[in-house]
Amino acid sequence: MTTGVGAVVAAPSAIPWDRLGWTLLGTAASAASASMFNQLLERRRDALMQRTAARPLPQRRVGPLPVFALACALAYAGWALLVWKAGWIPAALATGNVLVYALLYTPLKPLTSLNTLVGAVCGAVPPMVGWTAMTGSLDAGAWVVAGILFVWQLPHFMALAWLYREDYGRGGFVMLPARDPSGNLTAQTMLLTSLTLVPMALLATLQGLAGIVFALCATLLGLWLSWESLRFLRARTDAMARRVFLVSIVYLPLLLLVMVLDRGPVSPAAGVRLRGVVDGGDVAGPPRSNAEPRMPSGQTAPASAP
Repeated sequence: MTTGVGAVVAAPSAIPWDRLGWTLLGTAASAASASMFNQLLERRRDALMQRTAARPLPQRRVGPLPVFALACALAYAGWALLVWKAGWIPAALATGNVLVYALLYTPLKPLTSLNTLVGAVCGAVPPMVGWTAMTGSLDAGAWVVAGILFVWQLPHFMALAWLYREDYGRGGFVMLPARDPSGNLTAQTMLLTSLTLVPMALLATLQGLAGIVFALCATLLGLWLSWESLRFLRARTDAMARRVFLVSIVYLPLLLLVMVLDRGPVSPAAGVRLRGVVDGGDVAGPPRSNAEPRMPSGQTAPASAP
């Protein structure tokens, strides 16, 4: 989903659906590979946790060797598809994400609570894959969409980790809620990151990726998530944490849907759709922008008619 949003927002006027389809397929293969490597490396810890004990590896319904072989095959397939159909930058991002997830994020989970930040980086990369598949470059817009995904994962995962804090403790994972019995630091982190989502999402409008409708919806959604996080700070119960988690699940698809529906010229020069109010232009007229739809590297836009 997030890869598709990154691609569609990057190419708002003429979406190359064939390239988008191959990009989604390559990203899906890479994501499946990362998940398999993760479950392979954590199979013993997963067996100790109620949430993960029923997975195929802890239950020995499948052996480590076929999982490793399939994970390698999918990682290669994802890389090959993306290089062939999308370009070397999205391929490098997706494959690099697999390596970071398996070789950095997974080993850090039993060592430090900072692993959550590394995991959030992995969750922020997919929209960048979609963006670069359409444009061939990592423009500012790619970082904005990735930043939204990065920040959103923190209150989302903290709420989940609070609900499963005892389970994470049994598995030996060093998650912040498992090391924060009072929940005060966890709740403060959830509130601050929820509040950060408001200005982070507004950057999409300031960069010209989306319009004023998106700005209004993003602000309301961000304040809603912040309010629920504040309620959890005041009453650190499982019920409140579950509410934050559910609201975060509603927040992301709604935000991305509005971003796609209200997407605009991919250029900082486009600014807010109501820029006529600021520069004295005609508000009723179409938004003025010097931006043309971005073309993938190696391609040029067709010549304009005389």
